[in-house]
Amino acid sequence: MPDLPDLSSRNPDWWRQAVVYQVYPRSFADADGDGLGDIRGVTERLTHLAALGADALWLSPFYPSELADGGYDVADHRDVDPRLGTLDDFDAMVAEAHRLGLKVIVDIVPNHTSRRHPWFEEALRSGPGSAARDRYVFRDGRGAHGELPPTDWQSVFGGSAWRRVPDGQWYLHLFAPEQPDLNWDHEEVRADFRTTLRFWSDRGVDGFRVDVAHALTKDLTEPLRDVGDVGATGEEALDHVPPGSHPYYDRDEVHEIYRDWRKIFDAYSPPRTAVAEAWVPGARRALYARPDELGQAFNFEYLQARWDADELRQVITDSLATARAAGASATWVLSNHDVVRHASRLTLPPGTDENTWLLSGGHAPAVDADAGLRRARAATLLMLALPGSSYLYQGEELGLPEVADLPCEVLQDPIWEQTGHVRKGRDGCRVPLPWTPTGPSYGFGAGGAWLPQPASFASYAVAAQDGVAGSTLELYRTALRLRRKLLEGEGLTWAEDTPAGVLAFARSGGWRCVTNLTDAPVVLPPGEALLSSAPLDGDGRSLGPDTTVWLA
Repeated sequence: MPDLPDLSSRNPDWWRQAVVYQVYPRSFADADGDGLGDIRGVTERLTHLAALGADALWLSPFYPSELADGGYDVADHRDVDPRLGTLDDFDAMVAEAHRLGLKVIVDIVPNHTSRRHPWFEEALRSGPGSAARDRYVFRDGRGAHGELPPTDWQSVFGGSAWRRVPDGQWYLHLFAPEQPDLNWDHEEVRADFRTTLRFWSDRGVDGFRVDVAHALTKDLTEPLRDVGDVGATGEEALDHVPPGSHPYYDRDEVHEIYRDWRKIFDAYSPPRTAVAEAWVPGARRALYARPDELGQAFNFEYLQARWDADELRQVITDSLATARAAGASATWVLSNHDVVRHASRLTLPPGTDENTWLLSGGHAPAVDADAGLRRARAATLLMLALPGSSYLYQGEELGLPEVADLPCEVLQDPIWEQTGHVRKGRDGCRVPLPWTPTGPSYGFGAGGAWLPQPASFASYAVAAQDGVAGSTLELYRTALRLRRKLLEGEGLTWAEDTPAGVLAFARSGGWRCVTNLTDAPVVLPPGEALLSSAPLDGDGRSLGPDTTVWLA
C-alpha cells in the first residue's frame, strides 16, 4: 500500500463547511470499457473534481456485490468488487485524491449484508438455532405451520420485511430480500465493523458516510412487536410513537454503537469524520451528530422542501438550530443517488406524485427543461451560501435532468420488481455521466453504458460546457472558488425587509445572498454582484424570477 499523505491534518475541522462531491462509481467513468464505471475511471477523472473546487469525494459502495441494490448489498466490507477494480486500484485512487487536495469519504453499510456474504451463507447451511444464524435476525413464522411472517414489518422497497428459507424459518430484510439485516445485539457483528472502520482508515480514508444509520438496533425481545397502524417506513412511522421506541427505527440503543465508533475515529490523527444517513425528525437527528458520536448528519428537509420562500426559510432556520444543538455543522443536499434530480424535481407542480410522473416517462406533467435548470441553478447557489457542508451529486454540476423515460426493460433498481412494477425506482438519477458530446457513451467508456443515456446528454457533457461562459459547469466552478474565499463563521442573519417570495441573508464578512422565488423581477438591495445564477435584468439592479445572487 502506498504511503498516503494525510492532507486533512492541516485543518482537522475541514468537514464543517466542506463541499463534498458524491461519486456513484458504476455511473461515473469506465476505464476498462465493460460498460460499468470503475475505480480506475474515478481516479482518471479526479482532476474534474479538483477543477470544480470540491473539498472531498464521497464514494458510494464499491464493495463486492451482486448489485441487488446498486452495491448496497455488500458481500465483503473490506474489499473491492472485481468488476470495479482491486484494493491496489483503491489505494491509487486515494493517493491521487490526496495529491490533488481532495479528502476521501467512503460509504459504510452496517445495517445489512448481501445474501452472498460468507456469514449469511454459513447461516443458511447451519440451520435453526445455530450460532451462525444469531448474527442475523432469524425467527420462526406465525400460523399453524409457521407459514406467516413473524411480524407485520414492511420492507422499504415494498412488501413484507421477512423472507422464508427452505427449512421454514424467516429472516429480516428491511430492504431487498438479498440484503439480510444484521443482529447488532451480537458482539461479533460489532467487532467486525470495528475492524472494517480501522481497515479503511488505515488505507487513508478521511471519513465515512453511514448508510441507514438509524436502523441498526431493533427491539428483538420476544414476542416481537407488530408495528400496526404506526406505519413502517420513513419519518411518518416515527411521528406516532414515543421517541426511541419504534421496533426497528431510531432506537436509543443505536447511539451506544456510534459512541464506540467515535473512539476509533478519534484514535487517528486527525480524527476520521462521519456523517449519518438518518431519516429521523430534526431533534432526533441531532443525537447522531453529537461530537462523541458521528459528528454530522444529513439534513433532508432542504431536499424535500418546496420551492417556496417561507418554507425554505423555516427549514434553513430549523436545520441550523438542530446542528447548533448537536455541536455540529449543518448539511445541505439537493440531489443524490436515491432521489429525482433537482433540475427536474424542482419544476414539478406542487403536489405532484414523483413516482406517477416517472411512470409516465416524465410526460405527465411535462417538464420545461430550461425552467427546471434555471430553478436548479438558483437553488444550488442558495445552498452553497448557507453555513455548513454542501453535498453535491455527480452530474448536477452539468445541470443533468432526471432520465424519466428509461424503458421498463432496462430498469435495474430492485424497487421496480419488488413492488410488482408499481414504483419505477431510482435508475433515472443513476444514468452514467456524459464527458464528451460524441462517442458510444458520451465519453463514459469505450464499451457503452450499463443504463442508456439520452441523446440530450451530448449538450450537457463536460467537454461541451468547459470554458463556456454562463454554462452550469462554469457556474459551479466559480461558485465554489468564491465560496472558499468568502466563508467564515457558521451563522447567518436574515434580512427582514424583503418582498414576499424573496429570501435574503447576510453571512460573516458582510456578503449577502438574495434569492427570488417569485415569477416577477424584484429590485436588488445595494451591493456589488459577485455571482448570479442567471443574468441580472436591466441595469443589473433587478433580480429575475428563480434567480439567486451573491452580493458584496
